[in-house]
Amino acid sequence: MSERRSPTIRRRRLGAELRRQREAAGITIEAVAEQLECSASKISRIETGHTTATPRDVRDMLRIYGVVGAESDELVQIAREARQKGWWHPYSTVLVGAYVGLEAAASSIRAYEQQVVPGLLETEEYASAMIRAARPDFTAEQVAQRVRVRLGRQSLLTQDDPVDLWVVLDEAVVSRPVGGDEVMRGQLKRLVEVAELPNVTLQILPFEVGAHAGMDGTFTILSFPEPGDPDVVYAENATGGLFLEKSDELQKYSFIFDHIRAAAIRPEESIAHIAKLAEEPLWKWRPRGSPWT
Repeated sequence: MSERRSPTIRRRRLGAELRRQREAAGITIEAVAEQLECSASKISRIETGHTTATPRDVRDMLRIYGVVGAESDELVQIAREARQKGWWHPYSTVLVGAYVGLEAAASSIRAYEQQVVPGLLETEEYASAMIRAARPDFTAEQVAQRVRVRLGRQSLLTQDDPVDLWVVLDEAVVSRPVGGDEVMRGQLKRLVEVAELPNVTLQILPFEVGAHAGMDGTFTILSFPEPGDPDVVYAENATGGLFLEKSDELQKYSFIFDHIRAAAIRPEESIAHIAKLAEEPLWKWRPRGSPWT
């Protein structure tokens, strides 16, 4: 997982370069598809990084664009590397492989979470309880498999070249006892511990701020070390999530995140608040099943 350039990011970069070469040659997607005897949608998906291109596809496309020699050889080699399997491939049935591939390649991650602790910060017990509650249809093995994947991803925070993580948690995240009292106290203590890492910043968005810029939902902004790899926003929903890459979308979410973190309490105060909750949790103030009034 320490490999910063994941197959996902290679595929994305290759697609962008193929699109640039096609546009420089003044050739339409339809014309390329006709010469390669394939659908225009295939060419489009290759250019957007949603489909892996074979080295032969890349070589044929570059020939049409008039790109030969060392430049062609380099892009064909990238196509070979993009077809390699990431560490998460065996778990492709239990997670969004595209997201994990981008996460593994990111140099920084900015995230806002409304309901649960992000996977990179979860304890094993919290992750298990959360997945069981969210997916009651899962077998014990399916739950265990998802937990293993989440724990595996967490090495991004402590590897030799760790990702910079900035997370804003809605106060609801640290106020709801997922898994019960003992599990949630352990999770809160884990947040305090992880926040001590120099590459992790954690803030709480308190209830008292009322309506705020992030009311539309949870999202993550992934940034990459190479200038040629633009940011990606992953907005979660019930069916998995949506990747947003257009410049206006990226600007919108960066704007939203800046407003959210400005409204949140400072990192030092946030950690102190979480540490206090671990000792005196809010859910203890109102026993389960007691009336609201």
